[in-house]
Amino acid sequence: MTFNAPVKDMIFNIAHLASWADVSTLPTYEAVELDDAEAALTEFARFVAEEIAPLNAPGDQVGSRYENGRVFLPDGFAEAYSKFVDMGWQSLPHPEEFGGQGLPRSVGAAATEMLNAANMSFALCPLLTEGAIEALLTAASDAQKATYLEHLVSGKWTGTMNLTEPQAGSDLALLRSKAERRADGTYAISGTKIYITYGEHDMSENTVHLVLARTPDAPAGVKGISLFLVPKYMVNSDGSLGERNAVRCVSIEHKLGIKASPTAVLSFEEATGFLIGEENAGLRYMFEMMNSARYAVGLQGIAVSERAYQQALSYARERIQSAPVDGSSREAVAIVNHPDVRRMLMRMRSITEGGRAMAAFAAGWQDLAKHAATAAERASAAAISEFLTPLVKGYCTEMSVDVTSLGVQVHGGMGFIEETGAAQHYRDARILPIYEGTTAIQANDLVGRKTLRDGGETALRLAEMIAQTEAELAAGSAAAQTVAARLGRAREAFISVVQHLVNTGKTEPSAAFGAGVPYLMLAGNLVAGWQLARALLAAETALQNGEDPEFMAAKISTARFYADHVLNDTSVQQDRILEGADSLLTAIL
Repeated sequence: MTFNAPVKDMIFNIAHLASWADVSTLPTYEAVELDDAEAALTEFARFVAEEIAPLNAPGDQVGSRYENGRVFLPDGFAEAYSKFVDMGWQSLPHPEEFGGQGLPRSVGAAATEMLNAANMSFALCPLLTEGAIEALLTAASDAQKATYLEHLVSGKWTGTMNLTEPQAGSDLALLRSKAERRADGTYAISGTKIYITYGEHDMSENTVHLVLARTPDAPAGVKGISLFLVPKYMVNSDGSLGERNAVRCVSIEHKLGIKASPTAVLSFEEATGFLIGEENAGLRYMFEMMNSARYAVGLQGIAVSERAYQQALSYARERIQSAPVDGSSREAVAIVNHPDVRRMLMRMRSITEGGRAMAAFAAGWQDLAKHAATAAERASAAAISEFLTPLVKGYCTEMSVDVTSLGVQVHGGMGFIEETGAAQHYRDARILPIYEGTTAIQANDLVGRKTLRDGGETALRLAEMIAQTEAELAAGSAAAQTVAARLGRAREAFISVVQHLVNTGKTEPSAAFGAGVPYLMLAGNLVAGWQLARALLAAETALQNGEDPEFMAAKISTARFYADHVLNDTSVQQDRILEGADSLLTAIL
């Protein structure tokens, strides 16, 4: 089926949920108009629909191919990537000084979602490049920026992130890769890295590997990790490409999903590397790349959910089966008319739109954290932005598995048949709660760094903001008042959980962290529902002004459904957290 990016919903979110009024007044973005963002996204939507989406199913069927150290993408990928680069799509949210278009992060997030909905395997290459750009902007020297950033921002060169090793998955303290100092100031990098997305491929001129390794005298554990830039091809003083570096692709993985995206095992054999920043500070720098990637993986969850929803809705409108239960027709009707199919489709849509709304909200805070006028304003925005990152990553990816599974279910038996395409979305989605930090890792971050460290201050600050929205809803329509009541109950559950974690975190850490994933799912559900409630308020105002009645009515309907059918799951998570520790920790395994 064809894919149509939800540009109207994205622009609505940017305008009403992503702090546009504040972001657009920042000196960085003062020349950007909302019409500019809409024009860029509309054109990009056309591009991904015509050039990228048609490669999704064939790429899944064929997959990437490994031959004698080289990796070949499915037919059409390299040509499509060349067009992607020529049209400047990689550059949308990046600084103009390095060839970027300088658009706000909310616009970049919308583009990332579009590309991943069209073809997640293809989109993983630009996604990892985005993370490399963020890391270099943060920690690279001026010379390194001058050499590499323009080519990465254009997409002419691509980037990777090299953390994982065979003996060291998420536990980077076990990392063994070595970095020996050389007399010329470079380092000889040796070691094996696994699960390296687009670690080897044939789409770009050069690949910039960002690699974690240890110097000989480095402290033990994570405090002794440094970050190195290791190009696939060396770069000459005039900017041209030189000889091949000593980085070799040993193999690629055979996976459940995202089959066209090559997941490489790389061997570094005294490869030439360049230190980024200071020695032993690598993990701090890599977190810039990791946080960028984690947020982007959350967008992937929204993207694959949108693709699955569009396909399920199209099928449900066309599939004729069974007379309606209310007796309104003796003839079989399209299954979209059956109550449970409607329930599944609305669950798919409301979860997807809730995740998209939350991601847009987070993007606005990211821009304020980076570009607000004062250090105090930036720090305040950063606290909110950083709290939201594990929610976008964890909640949106976990729910994408739910949504894509429902997509299979709407198709019935045909959903289990690969030719329909519904199964691919389900298979592709399953990696999302795993890579770039499992849901438990996101939850540990949310509990430890984002809640216990500040005594719940940021979490309770969000709760106060939600209460303000409730007050606005309570003064509105009957639908708004209903949503206000549901949102209030979810907020109260959230507050009780935050207070519980703060009270037990130091004395019963296993209980606190054992509740991490339920806490993340509760918080993600709440924030998504809150943003849909804000969308409802904006849509009701637009309706009163006669703006796009059909779209605005659908926004109100979606927010109401989410409040009635999804947001109430927060009470279940509250019970698990407050009352489930004993059975969890004493369980016999």
